[in-house]
Amino acid sequence: MELIIYLLIGAIAGFAAGLFGVGGGLIIIPILYVVFTHLNYDPSVIMHMAVGTSLATIIVTSMSSVSAHHKRGAVLWSVFRNLAPGLVMGAFLGAGIADYMSGHGLQLLIGFFAVWVAYKMFSGAHVEVDPSRQLPSTGKQLFVGAGIGVASAIFGIGGGSLTVPYLNRHGVVMQKAVATSAACGLPIAVAGALGFMWFGHRAEVNVPNTIGYIHVYAFFGIAVMSFITAKFGAKVAHRLSPAMLKKCFAGLLVVVGLYFIYQGFSS
Repeated sequence: MELIIYLLIGAIAGFAAGLFGVGGGLIIIPILYVVFTHLNYDPSVIMHMAVGTSLATIIVTSMSSVSAHHKRGAVLWSVFRNLAPGLVMGAFLGAGIADYMSGHGLQLLIGFFAVWVAYKMFSGAHVEVDPSRQLPSTGKQLFVGAGIGVASAIFGIGGGSLTVPYLNRHGVVMQKAVATSAACGLPIAVAGALGFMWFGHRAEVNVPNTIGYIHVYAFFGIAVMSFITAKFGAKVAHRLSPAMLKKCFAGLLVVVGLYFIYQGFSS
């Protein structure tokens, strides 16, 4: 029964990711939080497990996304190589920072982040691409990658909402920014998931079917189904208004964000 629940979560998250063009992390985390709570898992680690498991599932969805973008020649691999070392170090460090935070602190942080992302989407805020602008030096890209990695691991996301605006600001057109961001999601997810496994193991998480803060059944169920349903979501998205889709997703994120903010302050 438990595995069926995770398959359903994966189906919803994958469909939503394909529909809205945003990684499923901010959808997976709240649903897993509710499921883990109803399963009476240790309240002190529920939020950490939701974030860690979300990152692990992004490994699979990111590989699928990168493959599709690479076939279209849209991934800027030179930029990826500059950002990747920082992303890896930052994501592992981010997992360590999340480990030191209380579950309520993590809820508040993710709640405010979800509301911020919703605001950016609802307002239609976007950065005008100036083709004359160039990406900064390799060292600066490495530093930025570390910052994106830290934040992404804490929020349990692939980093698209942070990487895409950064690349846009430095003259990268939207299509290539999204494709390169998808590639950047892989090292973030791998390093972040390993970090949550490592720090969770050290914390001796006493929950069945887990490796550190990663719930194995949830990972497999969500990863398998989201891989399949993301394609259906993408097909439906092409038949609907992009502006309306963004506003609907922004509304969903506001609900998620306020829910976590309420949970964080009420306990």
